[in-house]
Amino acid sequence: MHIISLGLNHTSAPVPLRERLAFDEDQIRVLLSRYFSGRQKTSLAELIIISTCNRVELYAISDQLVFAELEAVLSDARAVSVDELRPYLYRFKDMEAARHVFDVAAGLDSLVIGEPQILGQITRALELARGQRAAGPTLNRLFQTAIHAGKRARTETAIGRNPASVSSLAASIAEKALGQIKASSVVVLGAGEMAEWTVEALRKRGVKKIRVVNRTLERARVLADRWGAESATFESLQDSLCEADVLISSTGAPHFVVSARLVANVMRLRAQRPLVLIDIAVPRDIDPDAGNIPNVKLFDIDGLNGQLEDSLTRRMEEVPRVRQIVLEELLKFEDYWKSLEILPIISDIHQQAEIIRTAELEKTLRRMPDLTEAERERIEALTQSLVKKLLDPPTRRLRAEAISQRVPDYAALARLLFDLPEDHIPASSNAVDM
Repeated sequence: MHIISLGLNHTSAPVPLRERLAFDEDQIRVLLSRYFSGRQKTSLAELIIISTCNRVELYAISDQLVFAELEAVLSDARAVSVDELRPYLYRFKDMEAARHVFDVAAGLDSLVIGEPQILGQITRALELARGQRAAGPTLNRLFQTAIHAGKRARTETAIGRNPASVSSLAASIAEKALGQIKASSVVVLGAGEMAEWTVEALRKRGVKKIRVVNRTLERARVLADRWGAESATFESLQDSLCEADVLISSTGAPHFVVSARLVANVMRLRAQRPLVLIDIAVPRDIDPDAGNIPNVKLFDIDGLNGQLEDSLTRRMEEVPRVRQIVLEELLKFEDYWKSLEILPIISDIHQQAEIIRTAELEKTLRRMPDLTEAERERIEALTQSLVKKLLDPPTRRLRAEAISQRVPDYAALARLLFDLPEDHIPASSNAVDM
């Protein structure tokens, strides 16, 4: 079996394409359900989808290198042609795929090195796949070990301290654009996880006046009440913007929710007072044309790259220590991955021995019809003990060699000696360059 990873991120694809490919949780559930409920023919044994504002990645288990199938899965689900996707995709297999998800979990592959949100997003991706029975033993083990590596990275190094997440960067940008932010009025558009992190980042900077605006007032109130903020619905967005100094937008809407016309109307009512718009949503919430309106400063998620230098310098100093942690945990997973080649062989050996033992026992007992039930049980126990003792040395040696470099040779030899069918595809650990 192979581990296959296919995806794109902030380094390989522009925002407009990432917007078109982004999944929400319901869309992930529907897609996984289609492939793992029997409705869709597939060669995928397991599948997990990670979708964030900066990446969309598919991790699969299959006995074939099914990159083309994963491309088709992504293409069909998001209605983007494979030809358009292909130049932006990266592809990994086996241990290189494992290394990639470990790097992602540890914050080494993030827009902001060491940002904490990705760990929760990977955990949630695993939960969604489990919910649709799409995550089997291998991806469960892979993701759990990657999550453990990510937690170690953040507790044993300083890469995650005072993290410069997208949300905290948005607050920092607002502060720089205004010169000061504590006395400013900030509107946070959206009431999801990213919005909560944004409110938290603003509170840490001393912002007192925050209004959470959301499509449903109930969700806005839940978030606002948690942080002592105000709440409102989209219907009052124009009035909210007339009062605000900053708008930070992070909804999950599939289209613009802040139009250039709305911003123009607001600016006519503000007496030339500047307005800072920060769009951290994917797909984008704010019409890019709003940035052309006088006295409006618009920042989108790609524009955050220029703001990262100071925080990246401090976090980059921790990268060697984090990479060591990733390597330690990756080696543990590699031992498990290699063992998957031997364990089915051991199982086959025991299954074959049990078939022979049972057949020979039944033949013998038919020739001894006068035995009591107790005597039959003693003979059966004897045969079980003999088989166990005979198989114990070779199976113990196979288990010991399961993590060695010679595992393919031992696997082939065991199948030859025990006359087992050659139906197990060995694991590989090579990257794929396409």
